[in-house]
Amino acid sequence: MITVYGIPNCDTVKKARTWLDEQGLAYQFHDYKKQGVPADRLPQWLKTLGWEKVLNRAGTTWRKLDDATKAGVTDAASAAALMVEQPSVIKRPLVAWADGRLSVGFSPDLFAEHR
Repeated sequence: MITVYGIPNCDTVKKARTWLDEQGLAYQFHDYKKQGVPADRLPQWLKTLGWEKVLNRAGTTWRKLDDATKAGVTDAASAAALMVEQPSVIKRPLVAWADGRLSVGFSPDLFAEHR
């Protein structure tokens, strides 16, 4: 089963979900706002993808953080702590594919690679 992690009002998540629907691919959606960040999966995401790739430093949530908080994110552990506290700093969507691979973000080409 494919799992799409994100927030429902994110435009990129909407595009990803639409693409999956159009391809007829079944998936489950994990809403960070309602369900939180899955603490049992986060370490694997950071190890597999790299915390720098998972952390969204271009987003509104990151930009609104105070400088001390931003400066405190220096490694996987500090990034994970912030991601649990502020799930919107995770790049979206993060997708766990049926074959176990992970991807971050959306483009039709990226998703087609994982079909």
